Amino acid sequence: MQKTIFITGASRGFGKLWTEAFLKRGDKVAATSRNADAFKDLAEKYGDQFLPLSLDITDRKAVFETVQKAKDHFGSLDVVINNAGYGVFGAVEEVGEKVAKDVFEANVFGTLWVTQAALPIFRAQGGGHVIQLSSVLGIWSLPTLGIYNATKFAVEGFSEALASEVKDFGIHVTMIEPNGYTTDFGGASAVYGESIPAYDELKSTLGEMEGLLPEDYGKPEATVPAILKLIDSENPPLRLFLGKLGLPKTERVYAEKIQTWTDWKEVSEAAHG
Repeated sequence: MQKTIFITGASRGFGKLWTEAFLKRGDKVAATSRNADAFKDLAEKYGDQFLPLSLDITDRKAVFETVQKAKDHFGSLDVVINNAGYGVFGAVEEVGEKVAKDVFEANVFGTLWVTQAALPIFRAQGGGHVIQLSSVLGIWSLPTLGIYNATKFAVEGFSEALASEVKDFGIHVTMIEPNGYTTDFGGASAVYGESIPAYDELKSTLGEMEGLLPEDYGKPEATVPAILKLIDSENPPLRLFLGKLGLPKTERVYAEKIQTWTDWKEVSEAAHG
């Protein structure tokens, strides 16, 4: 069944790959990027099936206008995918005020604004599907990615609450949680904090220490069948890992958390009064 999809951050990485896959199978797509010229080839190839849109997702007013424009153009929206965002690398101490605030504006507030803009449309239609590009790093933290972690933890937090708030309207919410992939996450789109030499040794051994070396990363094109299956599902999951690295690590992390809470149970219960 043909879907009408609104997707942000569609000019590179997962967003570009998924947009092309949607169009190829006949879906209608409204795709955003800061510069809609990036979509020139797709616009020429797919014509009325494709709506390229320029959007700064940190501008709430522009977000609402753009989502409405997509709805008006196609008549309805079935799926909204919050894919736009970027990585920030650096120990917590290394990330300055502007870098920290900017990544929250994009990764958290941009995602929130698009979600808020979609909800009235979905409610009026009697249903829809909000898909948030979270990360395994929205479930557990890694050294030197703490600020990025914080943005994805925030998205997970409000999206889990949202799922309960809107389920009676026929609206589904899914958080996609990819492990490492060979996208430009650490490349052109990434931002780095100021370097403090005290953390150099940690950074040099981090990949090996965490078992997250580039040769272990997933292939982005392998995610396409999973995304198509997700948007076609009548009962999509709240959370979906992409890749084989997320679940084993998450099981270990949660086991450690439960053990710590259990070890300190007496102290916790005594604090109840």
